[in-house]
Amino acid sequence: MSFRIEVIKDNVLSDNYFILRNITYDLSRDGAESVRHKREVYDRGNGATILLYSREKKTVVLTRQFRVATWVNGNADGMLIEACAGLLDADEPEVCARKEAMEETGFQVGEVEKVFELYMSPGGVTEIVYFYLAEYSDAQREGAGGGVEDEDIDVLEIPFSQAMAMVRNGEIRDGKTVILLQQLQLRNVME
Repeated sequence: MSFRIEVIKDNVLSDNYFILRNITYDLSRDGAESVRHKREVYDRGNGATILLYSREKKTVVLTRQFRVATWVNGNADGMLIEACAGLLDADEPEVCARKEAMEETGFQVGEVEKVFELYMSPGGVTEIVYFYLAEYSDAQREGAGGGVEDEDIDVLEIPFSQAMAMVRNGEIRDGKTVILLQQLQLRNVME
């Protein structure tokens, strides 16, 4: 199977914080007649996420913060419970994950495990998110967490079983967090 893509136009609609582009292209498959498509593509850069867990305490460390996009889309108070995450900027994915863990939770993590990298919303967003897991201990707590600059982040250390119940009852609705919690469950490391 082969595809041929011919870009007809590529206009930047906004480059205020991230880049929003309007792209018109012709797409043909296996030599068939091409079909014209017009799409908006949002480029916010790539990111990394990391879930901290304690096998000994059977707990995970999550964050809670206001997310305006969820508030706009019906989340009454805009608060979202998540695994820590951030944009790569100029960092390598693992470096970013470690930095976000320290900034958001106060934990300086040791060994990390890369789980995978996924496109989270490929219909219109370019972002690839790199997923990591890392064990933590109380001895690795070097700060209060809470984020940097304009961030206002609550740090939550909760039992893994409670986190899974929060997924089931809709208290945890962040995709990357659900995926990482399910990865821990699949690995049977919290039993």
